[in-house]
Amino acid sequence: MTIASDQRRKVAEFLLRIKAIQLRPQDPFTWASGRLSPIYCDNRKLLSHPAVRTFVRQLASELVTERFGKPDGIAGVATGGIALGALVAQELGIPFCYVRSSAKAHGTGRRVEGDLDTMRNVVVIEDLISTGKSSLEAVAALREEDLEVKGLVAIFSYGFADARARFEEAKCPFEVLTDYPTMLAQAQAEGYITEDKTSLLESWSSDPVSWSDQRQMA
Repeated sequence: MTIASDQRRKVAEFLLRIKAIQLRPQDPFTWASGRLSPIYCDNRKLLSHPAVRTFVRQLASELVTERFGKPDGIAGVATGGIALGALVAQELGIPFCYVRSSAKAHGTGRRVEGDLDTMRNVVVIEDLISTGKSSLEAVAALREEDLEVKGLVAIFSYGFADARARFEEAKCPFEVLTDYPTMLAQAQAEGYITEDKTSLLESWSSDPVSWSDQRQMA
């Protein structure tokens, strides 16, 4: 399955409407890495909006089965992919597990939580793909548990070239419900941003490091 353009736009519209995606090109956010960014994305907000949650759950479930075939289980990535992953697993009627950001420092010391004996292969659910590093660390953790990772589905991707390269190197196919270019077009169409702000947002996506460096030096 390839997500139709109208479906991608609908997801982007929802994320903008509920402010899961916020755009501030002239007053940028500071990411955990310390870099400045004109966009902040928190897809966990969709869980508080039943209509949005239902649309995303159903679309993600369809994408999982049509792109990768029905897996034995779904694996959510902590923290943003856990709730959506559980919803998708419920929709498909299959087992669920989740991957911690790091192994527990006590108890069993596990990083992957769930009854892994119920599954041989999984599709990973993620809320956001940025650099791809944390997503692929979760993929590696699942493979270390001898689970086949059929692929990954995320709600949103910034579309960075280095992220695509990392997924290719890890031999992990992925799909997204919507992406940065679609969101940007939708934001302009809906009046969330003006044409001059669109130019700033486009320049960030082409070279986010230089964009951040220039503003930190200003």
